[in-house]
Amino acid sequence: MFSKICIIGCGLIGSSILRAVNEKKLASKISVYDKSSKVTDYLKNNFSVETSNNISDVVKDSDLVIIASPLSGYKEILLSIHSNLKENVILTDTGSAKKEVNKIINNLNLKNVNWIASHPIAGTEYSGPEAGFASLFNNRWCILSADKKANKDKINELEKFWSSLGSKVKLMSFEDHDYILSLTSHLPHAVAYSIVKTAINNEDKFKDDVIQYSAGGLRDFTRIAASDPLMWKDIFIDNSDNILKVLDNYSKNLEEIKNAIKNKDSKKLLEIFSSTKKVRKEIIEAGQDTDKPGFGRN
Repeated sequence: MFSKICIIGCGLIGSSILRAVNEKKLASKISVYDKSSKVTDYLKNNFSVETSNNISDVVKDSDLVIIASPLSGYKEILLSIHSNLKENVILTDTGSAKKEVNKIINNLNLKNVNWIASHPIAGTEYSGPEAGFASLFNNRWCILSADKKANKDKINELEKFWSSLGSKVKLMSFEDHDYILSLTSHLPHAVAYSIVKTAINNEDKFKDDVIQYSAGGLRDFTRIAASDPLMWKDIFIDNSDNILKVLDNYSKNLEEIKNAIKNKDSKKLLEIFSSTKKVRKEIIEAGQDTDKPGFGRN
């Protein structure tokens, strides 16, 4: 599909892309860069890839460059590689927030570079190159975002790339992406961090019992709250406007539940709980989960 693909940042997502590209033979050559020497050593020992200590060198002659690093590293990466990007290259990423990244790209005023943002909505609570696996993107959505002036053929190329990795692809504006993800991903993570922090208090004499007898609800929240802290710190900063709005709405809904409990208003509680139950069915019908016991998870 491509003569050369470059992947910058090889944690869970980057190394999963690497594995999938290798498995499906989507590139003649693959170059990789990670600022961690331990990660670089792991990649050299386990994959047939080109590596370099100089980030600007790894992008040379690449037809597709994928930035899969934490969002806070984008600016430094882009400043380091922009002068060595091949003419007409596709430049993409894997980040969960797009507004601030798009500002950096626009300020650089890149010439003959096709910037098309990607967000593969896939992952686990694990991080690092050892955590990656080629099937991570199977039947998962990948959202692409680009300016109206973006080359349509290049968008199609990138869409085919993600489809080849197993993803279902959706085109969406930068603004819509950040708002929707603030609801579907960023809010649940904020809530999970808060719930686990509330349930597991270091000074609480019941901490050991809470952990030992965790029911499915708390157990699933701990999985979300175990996600990479650095990555999520960056997301909450880059998409802060949208996240603050949805957290305000969440606080209002939580206050409504508190008042219903305080007033022992069974009618109100039943109304709230009934209105949300159907969402689970709709998520299953959309193919985003299974109705098997335990959510189909082992």
